[in-house]
Amino acid sequence: MHPNPQFRIDDRALLESLIEEVGFGMVFAETPDGPRVAHVPLVSTGDGALHFHLARGNALTKHIAGRTALAVVNGPDAYVSPRWYSDRGQVPTWNYVALELEGPVRQMDDDGLHGLLETIGEKQEARIAEGAPWRPGDVPQDLWDKLARGIVGFELEIRAWRPTFKLSQNKPPEERLRVADALEAQGSRAIAALMRRFAE
Repeated sequence: MHPNPQFRIDDRALLESLIEEVGFGMVFAETPDGPRVAHVPLVSTGDGALHFHLARGNALTKHIAGRTALAVVNGPDAYVSPRWYSDRGQVPTWNYVALELEGPVRQMDDDGLHGLLETIGEKQEARIAEGAPWRPGDVPQDLWDKLARGIVGFELEIRAWRPTFKLSQNKPPEERLRVADALEAQGSRAIAALMRRFAE
């Protein structure tokens, strides 16, 4: 989390929408072999919890239940060149959106895991415009059961939300808009749109 309070956002609905839109992140925890990270699909329950699953053989799987973990969701990011400021005598920086979520983790039962898998499938399949959506029932039951035994579901109870929306808020409004225009011209449309949204 960036230490500058200008980059904090307290809009819970916006943070939930970031998790929903990105749908993927990293989960970090300490293990007897040192810190480990897993890259996983993430689903917010909307009531203060985050669901994810790990391969049974993942280095975190046998250690994470009962521990405090940190999940990170990254939004858009982009390099900001000093050439876009009215005064070039400044240093480059990086604008970015990131959300850290911290809390204790518990292991799900089989029903919870199956519900999580169905939720992930439904959410992601709904984003695909063409064709009939894939459904878990498309998979033969014996194969589904075999594959499900290879993963473990977890719930992280979110006790700390630490967002960073670093969008040049420490610059005057005209500079922020100039940078947003330059980033959009470079193809970084998502970060440019967020900069304009938070330009006030």
